Amino acid sequence: MCKTRHILLVVSSLSAGGAERIISEMANWWVIHNQRVTVLTLSGTDQDHYQLNPKVERSTLDLWGRARTPWQIIDKRIRRIIKLRKAILKSRPDLVISFMDLTNVRTLVALIGTKIPVIISERTDPRYNPISRFWSLARRLFYPFSAALVVQTQSVAGWAQRVVPACKTSVIPNFVRTMPSCKISDREKSMILSVGRLGIEKGHDLLIRAFAAAEGAQKGWDMTILGEGNERLNLERLISGLGLTASVHLPGIVKEPAEWMQKTSLFVLTSRYEGFPNALLEAMACGCAVIATDCPSAPAEIINNDINGLLVPAEDVTALSNAMQKIIDDESLRQRLGVQALKVKTTFSQETIMAKWDALIENISKKGETTDERCK
Repeated sequence: MCKTRHILLVVSSLSAGGAERIISEMANWWVIHNQRVTVLTLSGTDQDHYQLNPKVERSTLDLWGRARTPWQIIDKRIRRIIKLRKAILKSRPDLVISFMDLTNVRTLVALIGTKIPVIISERTDPRYNPISRFWSLARRLFYPFSAALVVQTQSVAGWAQRVVPACKTSVIPNFVRTMPSCKISDREKSMILSVGRLGIEKGHDLLIRAFAAAEGAQKGWDMTILGEGNERLNLERLISGLGLTASVHLPGIVKEPAEWMQKTSLFVLTSRYEGFPNALLEAMACGCAVIATDCPSAPAEIINNDINGLLVPAEDVTALSNAMQKIIDDESLRQRLGVQALKVKTTFSQETIMAKWDALIENISKKGETTDERCK
């Protein structure tokens, strides 16, 4: 990006999550490349998990609070929009980028009539990530007012083009951040890792059942699932019921999952649906052998089956178990897949992906050119 601009990034929080990590990394990238950047979160700093470069300007609204009656809900929604509008106008950005569905709608509504271009981004697969009827309708009504809608995969682009004109749709995948180097030969040979929120969509129940069926514990392997969420109790019961308490561990959220990825021999992603899995990219960039479910909408755009990882049908415990058993029993296969996996560092490098963001911003910011003109 040649011209210096003030870019304001809006996200609900900087808590531990894939979208939050990416927006933090984007902000840090742009400030070291001579852009002015503000990160505005709807929550306070008490939820921050990721660290921003000191040059990034930080703004918080702390908008949350409980509403008990329908009128209080309406009042709070209006107040949130007004407060968001005031904060953005006070910052006087050249361009706003918003992440995630509800925040996207709030940002678009807040900036009606301001002529500030807004890029919105869906960070999961909207076809499988349900939101309420109210928010779904609001998304349909207000997304067309955006300057661009960014999605992460070609399959989600089809959905996007039914919501906004095709000329406003851009596919920009996640990048893989710079990962610490690690010798594949130095890994612990009996450790399986998975990283992701403990939610039903991540399919950790499938992973635990597959590990039991593959007899991983009997072969001396341990499995660790990093993350936290509302499925913890169900997963703990499943682990106990399968007699895996000594072999399957749920330590919660850790500050740096890459430190675990450097040690593990096998990384497994068992999601029922995805946006664009940062954890899978990072595990591959660390040289892990990987298995992933071929779920909507990203793993097949990252993994070339049996070349840089293994793909198995989504929600197929038998196929997952067979793939895990195959890699557990074959050290040479683990090493071959790990070596090929390292190539994601080039394919999905931050420099490559941020160049796509820069090109999109440059296109939107062309002097005197409106969004409607670009769509002709």
